[in-house]
This record gives sequence, structure tokens and C-alpha cells, in this order.
Amino acid sequence: MFMVERLLLGTMEWLPEDWVPSVVAVDIDGTLTDEHKRLNIEAVGALRRLESHGIPVVLATGNVRPITYGLWRFIGLSGPICCENGGVLWSPDWDGAVLRATKDEARAAADWLAERIDQLNAEGIWSNQWRESEWCLKPTEDLAAIQSAMAESRWSNLDVVRTGFAIHLMDPVISKGQGLEALAQRHAWSLDEMLVVGDAPNDLSMFAAAAWSVAVGGAFPEVAEAASVVSPFPHGETFAPLVQAIVERLEHSG
Repeated sequence: MFMVERLLLGTMEWLPEDWVPSVVAVDIDGTLTDEHKRLNIEAVGALRRLESHGIPVVLATGNVRPITYGLWRFIGLSGPICCENGGVLWSPDWDGAVLRATKDEARAAADWLAERIDQLNAEGIWSNQWRESEWCLKPTEDLAAIQSAMAESRWSNLDVVRTGFAIHLMDPVISKGQGLEALAQRHAWSLDEMLVVGDAPNDLSMFAAAAWSVAVGGAFPEVAEAASVVSPFPHGETFAPLVQAIVERLEHSG
């Protein structure tokens, strides 16, 4: 309640004038969760509130489909999900998931890196067992060494994208922005009516694709710089006041 009271004092503007989103896409790790991957319960309630006002919520994440689907199901969302940074798309209206790439090249690159970088663990993070379109190394690996080695390898075409929780090796056709564009086409949405929320470099492409972007407090500096607005509240604490602003705008425009 304290956060909402601060919002009502008019200390910041969450939305552009005379605009309200018709779709909201949100990252999970570091955005709905804190830096320890603990889900913010107030954020869950806020997303449900959006859905109750007819605004579908899309989970747009670097995480895998089983984890993303579980969160989607237990929060009670209606929008599709954009997993593995746009590599895997799924909607409750479809017969199955859409894979926009495979993990084969990325996994082979990880094995190759382990032969050249001392103590690099090609098995990566534990959720790799479910990955379908990319491969993730642990965030503690030497990013500079990985980027340098990849640039001189047969896998130089792959993107190396850092988040706070992993180093993603991925096909360049994969990005959250491209994933959201594909979902918008399938669902007849306009990206001019989409608001996105994130915290890490893998969110930059969806910031560029959507009409309005919010960086949560604690976001990477380059993400905060690219955002339309930066939340004064850390991680999931952003959502209660942000959703309050959206609902108020809906009620005033209605």
C-alpha cells in the first residue's frame, strides 16, 4: 500500500499521456523475482488485476517452457508465453509450441568452449535439461573469454547474451523482440499498444519493439538507459504502482 500511496502523490508518470496498453509483456527473472529468484507475491496480484481488466499478460523470458508454463498456469494468465528469449512460443489457443530455432549448434559451441577455456562447464545451468532452442552457461563463467573465443570459431554467428542468471548462446534469429513480433502477428495485436517490463540485456530487443518500456529498479544500466521510464522500486515491487497507474487510466478513459 505504501508504494501505491507514493504513486498517488504524483511523484512520477508511468505512462505517456492519453495512452494505455492493450497488452503487457513481462520478463520473469530479476523482474517478477528478486536477485535470488524469489517471486514477488504483490507482482502476482498485480498481473491478475491486469487480466481482470481485460489486458492479457505475456511472459517473455529467457527461461524454459516448463517453468514458464507453470508460472503462467498458477498466476492465471491468458496471454501466450515467449520462452528462451523468443526461441520457443506457445499459446493456449495453439495445438503445440512453435520452435524458432534448435539448441544443437549452441550446445556444440558450449562443448567446444569447454575444450578451450580452463574449467568452463559445458553442462551450464540446470534448466538446460529442458532447453529447446538455445544453451545457457553459468553466469560466473568468463564472459570476455567466451565472446573472444566464439568470435574466432565456426559458431561466430551465434549471439552471446548475458543476463544476471546465465550466459545465453543463441541463434541470431532468437530475441524477445522477434518473439513478441511473431506473437503479435499471430494474435492480431499492435506493438504500438504493447507495454513491456524488464531488467537485463536480453530485454533490450523487446524494449525496442514495443511502444512503451519500463525498467525495474535494479536493472542493468544499459537497460535503464533504453527504457521509456525507470521504476524507483526494485524488481517485482514495480508492478503494484505500475498496474495502479494503468487501471486508473482505464477507468478515467472509460
